[in-house]
Amino acid sequence: MAENALIAESREGTGKGPARRLRMTGRIPAVVYGRKRASRAITVNPEALAKVLHGVAGMNTLIDLSVAGSSTTVLVKHLQRDPVRGRYLHADFYEVDLTQKVTVSVAIHLKGKAAGIEMGGILDHPLRELLIECLVSEIPQSIDVDVSALAVNESIHVSDLVLAPGLTIKTEGSLAVASVVLPAAEEVAEPVVAEGAVAEGEAAPAAEGAAAGKTDAKAAPKAEEKGGKGDKGDKKK
Repeated sequence: MAENALIAESREGTGKGPARRLRMTGRIPAVVYGRKRASRAITVNPEALAKVLHGVAGMNTLIDLSVAGSSTTVLVKHLQRDPVRGRYLHADFYEVDLTQKVTVSVAIHLKGKAAGIEMGGILDHPLRELLIECLVSEIPQSIDVDVSALAVNESIHVSDLVLAPGLTIKTEGSLAVASVVLPAAEEVAEPVVAEGAVAEGEAAPAAEGAAAGKTDAKAAPKAEEKGGKGDKGDKKK
């Protein structure tokens, strides 16, 4: 594992103050524990750690950690990053026994083009990682799942997966890894008619009282006009 070698140094002092001063020197605080040994406070170069984890295995990379001339095989158990810049702030290393099994998360990669896509379906990939138990030396870089035979409304579940000998799945078997579903139909909203507005095709209702008043006002002058003419005729006579 020469390409995954990482040199660490012992450190003294814990807390925010010492950690902040340490980061100012270009290193980060870390701890290494496991195999029934007490945890040790160490420091590592964050750039060197990033280079080691840059491979396909990522966090599952076996690292040959050297501290004060003594080497041990470790996995990164936890990695704290700056929420804004993404740089490493702290690392936890777990010392592993190459003869003992561990439980790790492995990325799921989908392969092939699902048959249901040609029928208008959409490939959904809800489960991105799989928990497996295996020897440290047998941790796979990824779990490949072939979805080419997947039709519309069909799914591949965790229980359908077949892994290599020595790999035991710890994830719940009923969970769906991938599915082909039809896109949801868009709902057309019905037009909303505001209170008092007139919908297309409907007659406008007369305003209560107002329409009647208007009609009476127009009719009154005509009646008066007729009556007036009659009066004039009487006078002529």
